Amino acid sequence: MNRRDFNKQMLILGIGAHAGSAMAKPVQPGNFYEEPAKKLPIRKFDVVVAGGGTAGVVAAMAAARQGAKTALIEVKGYPGGTVTEGGTALHSFYNLWKAFPGVKKCQVVRGIPQQIIDRLLKVGGTSGHAEMSKGYNYDSVCTCIDTEMYKLVTFEMLVEAGVFVCVNTLVAGAIMDGPRIKGVIVESRSGREAFYAKSFVDCTAYGDLAAYAGAQYSEPNDYAVVNSIGVANVSMEKLHDFLEKHDAITQQAEGIRSGKDGQIVRIQGRSAKLPGGFGKKAGKIGMSMVTTTVHDNYFMFIKLNFKMRVSPTNRDEVAKAELELRRRQFKAIELFREYIPGCEKAFIARTSPKLCIRRGRLISCDYDISHEDVIEGRHFDDDVLTYGFHDSAPRYQIKDGGTYGIPYRALRVAGVENLLASGMLITSDHRAHMSTRNTVCCMGQGQASGTAAALCAAKNCGTRELRYGTLRKALVKSGVYFES
Repeated sequence: MNRRDFNKQMLILGIGAHAGSAMAKPVQPGNFYEEPAKKLPIRKFDVVVAGGGTAGVVAAMAAARQGAKTALIEVKGYPGGTVTEGGTALHSFYNLWKAFPGVKKCQVVRGIPQQIIDRLLKVGGTSGHAEMSKGYNYDSVCTCIDTEMYKLVTFEMLVEAGVFVCVNTLVAGAIMDGPRIKGVIVESRSGREAFYAKSFVDCTAYGDLAAYAGAQYSEPNDYAVVNSIGVANVSMEKLHDFLEKHDAITQQAEGIRSGKDGQIVRIQGRSAKLPGGFGKKAGKIGMSMVTTTVHDNYFMFIKLNFKMRVSPTNRDEVAKAELELRRRQFKAIELFREYIPGCEKAFIARTSPKLCIRRGRLISCDYDISHEDVIEGRHFDDDVLTYGFHDSAPRYQIKDGGTYGIPYRALRVAGVENLLASGMLITSDHRAHMSTRNTVCCMGQGQASGTAAALCAAKNCGTRELRYGTLRKALVKSGVYFES
């Protein structure tokens, strides 16, 4: 048995002590501990959503609002995921109309994702959909959020929807009945339990549940990992003036900041244009010269990137990356203090509890969205989401400022009867993935997969037996926008 086969076998067997051992180096023959059999307490649900991040929050809300008894399993102590830890803003609720004169402005992602923004607006936790005044060939709007308010608001919305929220809880394995998931093993300080359900959604970003269920996957390792920091004792206006002085501004947006509209909430600069070797030093630590905020004197996100030589599913290499990213954060603050006016007393006010990824495992689904599907603006006869943003713009843009569709079959995990996937774990083509992995697209995927999982549970059918018309009707009723 080769290493890959060993790893997959250990994942499938992940209902004992070896549940996570496939993520480390294989143990040499003979070096095993046979865990004694143990009876685990069982909880029963209609839908289990693994991962309470960008997609998982919305998936769990959607399932519960359809009347499904829903459990959400999240390893950290709060929901939010990449939205609160890895990005700079939410991209994008709109089509790229500003880059194409004459194209109609359209909000293409609505439903639960917009309801989250509405709640954030009430508590001062977002800039709103701030239009870009510079760099609008990249995105027409920038939706900035307060990371901490996002955690609170989504947590409250989950509870209000009736979701059984299990934070500080790890998905440790899958209980299979042929090609069907019967349950998942979860582990917390309360012990190990089995959560049985009729339908499951993998929103773990790493594809953990799909891998435990024996689904086919690869590990492209085609992105850098990141740990973003929040930086305090700074000035957005002075940063703007500094970048403008050196003709380095590439993006800018104005929106609500500290309760006042029309303020700079996003700015990006071309670091190579900055004096004193700043650009070269920033490049060495993978620092992106873009930030957003909804508060005065605070940069909500400064991203530090690091390209690992292996997949971020490798625990031992991730430990090294975690240390390196912390070192880069410290160097970033030194650069801000030295070079950027208004940042002389800057300090780190927030870090992510662990590094964030843009892709872990790539899970094989019934349909693989292609680069051409995205940039040609293709729609499908089973669309569940309309989207219009590409993170590689202006190099790649959806044709004529239009949109493309995410088909339902692109969320169905191949070879497993009752499992859907949402978020950055779908789409093999890196170019297409640069669109589908973005936060607002992941949120929309979550609403689609959560709704579908609830309908499948209610009808006691597999994901492929659910009639598209039934799903479409439910999505439209819950506020999802369709192109036609």
